[in-house]
Amino acid sequence: MSRALTKSRTTAASEANVLGRSVRIRGRVTGDGDLRVEGDIEGDVKIGGTLEVADAATVAGNVTANSVLIDGALTGDVDATGPVHIRASARVEGNMSGSEVALEEGASFSGRIDAIFELPDGLGGNAGTRRGK
Repeated sequence: MSRALTKSRTTAASEANVLGRSVRIRGRVTGDGDLRVEGDIEGDVKIGGTLEVADAATVAGNVTANSVLIDGALTGDVDATGPVHIRASARVEGNMSGSEVALEEGASFSGRIDAIFELPDGLGGNAGTRRGK
């Protein structure tokens, strides 16, 4: 009997935690696993897994996570060790840092993107320093 309880706890622990649509949090949110936000957070978020901001959700604060997926609104800087994906329905204001940052067409984004990438052949050299008039 105790093995069944342990197994169900292990399975539940590996699933994403969800902050429902009616949840409003003011303050810092921290955790080791994944987090799906469907409500509103006003404060910094530090997650050891993936942070997902659902379509109608809002996060107003800086985010540190393994990876970030944004469908809703996020105001603040994002520092991810993995990918950051900003979907078409997203409204984002802040600087994004991750192993890769993807912006879907239609997304609203205002900020700076900091990602490590390689330029295709022919775009190296002085291409990044040219200025238009």
